[in-house]
Amino acid sequence: MPDDSTTFDLITMGRSSIDLYANEVGAPFVDIKSFAAYVGGSPTNIAVGVRRLGLRTAVLTAVGDDPVGDFILKFLQDEGVETRFIPRKPGARTSAVVLGIEPPDKFPLVYYRDNCADNQLSIDDVLQTPLARCRVFEFSGTGLSREPSRSANLFAAEQAKASGARVVLDLDFRPNQWHDPRAFGVTIRAALPLVDIVLGTDDECRAVTLTNPDQVNVTHSQISGAQVTGDLATAVQAMQIRGLKTIVVKRGEQGATLFERGQAPRDVPGFPVTVYNVLGAGDAFAAGFIYGLVKGWDLCKAARMGNAGGAIVVTRHGCANFMAYEEEALKFVADRGGF
Repeated sequence: MPDDSTTFDLITMGRSSIDLYANEVGAPFVDIKSFAAYVGGSPTNIAVGVRRLGLRTAVLTAVGDDPVGDFILKFLQDEGVETRFIPRKPGARTSAVVLGIEPPDKFPLVYYRDNCADNQLSIDDVLQTPLARCRVFEFSGTGLSREPSRSANLFAAEQAKASGARVVLDLDFRPNQWHDPRAFGVTIRAALPLVDIVLGTDDECRAVTLTNPDQVNVTHSQISGAQVTGDLATAVQAMQIRGLKTIVVKRGEQGATLFERGQAPRDVPGFPVTVYNVLGAGDAFAAGFIYGLVKGWDLCKAARMGNAGGAIVVTRHGCANFMAYEEEALKFVADRGGF
């Protein structure tokens, strides 16, 4: 167990869940017969991914006083992710997600987050977490969707930034987690002065400036892949004028595009693969990208590592349980042209 002087390469904050993934790949949701149980939740996936890449990680989430919480904690402990800062929330439930897998383009997703524990994260929980001793702090948009989690996440970002950590925000736009999808953009824009780097898809970036709920379209219950109309360049500019230094747009097999203030956009090539399950790809990208940040790599090289992580995970069944290990990811890149 790390002692009280341990410096963490990464501390993440936000949601965690038990993820139930359909074993019958390709079957319509109504015909699913069984599910495999994994651990999920964007910040939790990222902490596991970075840990598998050989760095020291901790996660600040919350679980209920229930067996599902036991399941998540045991998995994280077995992975070597520090769990000392994860509180139990009596009276709340550990979150759950149920997923169908119908490649290439249908991945129906159902969230069970009513009265979920991680939405109960508080400022007191943040004060028990050593944010002054982390190199990178990562949090997600869903953690800002309601109180007390919203204030706790913003307070954590303040504390991490004041201590010199790089603050990374994964937009993580899940429209059904907000009382109004426009509130997502309002809240993200308010948080941006605390953030160094934003990670998001084209649609998630456009959601930062959406003004009409009709701009959001969810097909096949794919809540994690909501389509958002609008202009990406306008969204990027809206984020940059609030002081944001870097925006990384994740584009799947097309790779990623880096938007840095005062510079022309830069495309970082991806790794085309046959997609088995898209869920977890963005979190695997974030893990590889943050690994590069901690290693002191330039942003293009870090994004290339992120692309590799995403490409590996989409060929597998789940998220956290299937994140790449360091040697595997580096070999994947080397075998496909290098950085």
